Amino acid sequence: MSTHVARDYYGTLGVDSKASDQEIKRAYRKLAREFHPDVNPDESAQARFKDISAAYEVLSDPEKRRVVDLGGDPLESGGGGGAGGFGGAGFGGGLGDVFEAFFGGNGGGSRGPRGRVQPGSDSLLRTTLTLEECATGVTKHIAVETAVLCDVCTGAGTNGDSKPVRCETCNGAGEVQSVQRSFLGQVMTARPCPTCRGAGETIPDPCRKCGGDGRVRARRELAVKVPAGVGSGMRIRLAAQGEVGPGGGPAGDVYAEVVEKSHDVFVRDGDDLHCTIRVPMADAALGTSVSVDAILDGPTNITIDAGTQPGSVQVLRGHGMPKLRSGVRGDLHAHLEVVVPSRLDSTETKLLQQLRTHRERDNAEVVTTASQHTGGLFSRLRDAFSR
Repeated sequence: MSTHVARDYYGTLGVDSKASDQEIKRAYRKLAREFHPDVNPDESAQARFKDISAAYEVLSDPEKRRVVDLGGDPLESGGGGGAGGFGGAGFGGGLGDVFEAFFGGNGGGSRGPRGRVQPGSDSLLRTTLTLEECATGVTKHIAVETAVLCDVCTGAGTNGDSKPVRCETCNGAGEVQSVQRSFLGQVMTARPCPTCRGAGETIPDPCRKCGGDGRVRARRELAVKVPAGVGSGMRIRLAAQGEVGPGGGPAGDVYAEVVEKSHDVFVRDGDDLHCTIRVPMADAALGTSVSVDAILDGPTNITIDAGTQPGSVQVLRGHGMPKLRSGVRGDLHAHLEVVVPSRLDSTETKLLQQLRTHRERDNAEVVTTASQHTGGLFSRLRDAFSR
């Protein structure tokens, strides 16, 4: 019979099995700052970050943490298969579901009151930036409506000098127990106290402004410092700028996600920029110089060599977007589109006829040799249709 060893979620976060919810969240944030892919792109760090996130997901969920404390693994299918053979006995959810069915979801034990003070939730905002702002960096001011510390009770939730008192319903335990009948007989179940909602205490005289929650809704303005080189999908973390937790608990984080607007001239590909330059036929044949208003460099000259062909690309090294947290810049790719005039006056027509007469020998050579080269247009078309 195979055995399964449950993962050490506490060890992954480096906390004790008796750690409080706040200690677990603090440990997770510390490790996330070190191993987050935006900070540490190494593959081993990304794998470690997945383990850290999985451990926090489990230990921040009371039900999943309870399964871990009972020796199971809530992220494994049939997580209780090695404990008494329940995994193969028709309880598809594993050990956690067995205790949920028999003992009301906590295995018949008690974890004690969770307290009134809880950490605040993280928030995700989106900020729209132009290509120029992404290139130079900018400070954006974003107005948000969130929970802030109550300025009357400063998070205590009480009115004046009044104090919280022990909950009379659960006697401070944070949960109430009851006896239920099952096919195993009478079993004891435990549920969060409906009076104090698991806090273990109540506030008989709550704050008049926040109603005992320790926080109120307010509109704030956040300054988001956007570094040069950001792009769509990247997130900027504002530590402890999120909503204040219940009971005046520590504030969560705010993540500002960048949404980059499309540009009228340039198309971005990572740190490189691409643009299309329309060159008149005569200029492409004789050569010329055109000016492009580059993102960071202003007017920049691009030399068009004589005899430039349609589809040619001129690359200007170091004229693209800056790489994030680096002084290096990408390249600017100018794609040349040769424009053939659709309407000609009599003088232009006469000049082109003279040019064609003068170049008849060259044109014949082009037609003769085009099909002989495997890389030519006709051979490529022939290969495509013969497949």
